[in-house]
Amino acid sequence: MMLRSLAAVLSAAIAVVLASTAPALATSAPPDGKGVLYQPDIVGGSPAPAYSFAVSLQSLSGSHFCGASVVHANWAITARHCVAGKSPGSVQARVGSNNRTTGGQVVGVTSITTHPSHDIAVIGLTTVNALYPPIVIAASSGAVGTPTRIMGWGQTCPSPGGCGAPIQLQQLNTSIVADSGCAGINNAQEICTSNPGGVAGACYGDSGGPQVKTAGGAWQLIGATSRSGGGSVCAVAPSIYMDVPHFRPWIQGVTGLPL
Repeated sequence: MMLRSLAAVLSAAIAVVLASTAPALATSAPPDGKGVLYQPDIVGGSPAPAYSFAVSLQSLSGSHFCGASVVHANWAITARHCVAGKSPGSVQARVGSNNRTTGGQVVGVTSITTHPSHDIAVIGLTTVNALYPPIVIAASSGAVGTPTRIMGWGQTCPSPGGCGAPIQLQQLNTSIVADSGCAGINNAQEICTSNPGGVAGACYGDSGGPQVKTAGGAWQLIGATSRSGGGSVCAVAPSIYMDVPHFRPWIQGVTGLPL
């Protein structure tokens, strides 16, 4: 993370976005007068609404293996370990649905570019419909204490292989914590993200998926799920996310766009 100070927690906690039915999409973050965070049901998450930018990366047979975030109609961000060694023609992306088996739009993958030394990748997409607007990459990820939200179709039990991936997208409200909470973190390039109550957090299958914060009433992308910050059992330690704003120059170089 880029020079995070231990400043006071930014404003109030992220607003609760209530589950919605199609075609409504969670493209903005409306205020919640009570400032309530979701309680621990990802591991410890809760069923999520459809987010226009959320992606289930799948084999051509429709089997989910990772998440991603649409940042432009033709581009998405994911984790390098999700797509390393894969050919574009072997991957499809379901965009804008909270169900990994139906809804939203299924698009093809036209290119895969992995970072040479960090766990982040850019994937090219056949054009995503304007019904599913992309998420803006934040100017910075934020200070320690910044409220964030993570989401994904990863397993909802903590032990490796202990359960399958859920059909419905899960989400969890979290926050940025000090880098010292994550073992093996690369401070300048990664975000250490809390595990609320010591029992909730990202798990297998969530890799590559979004970590977001609110700014100006809308979601902004700050992270891509990378790995556990403390062992193979999920949610018992904070998780490590790639700091997407840190990699903006590289992303711009790949896409040729001022993202």
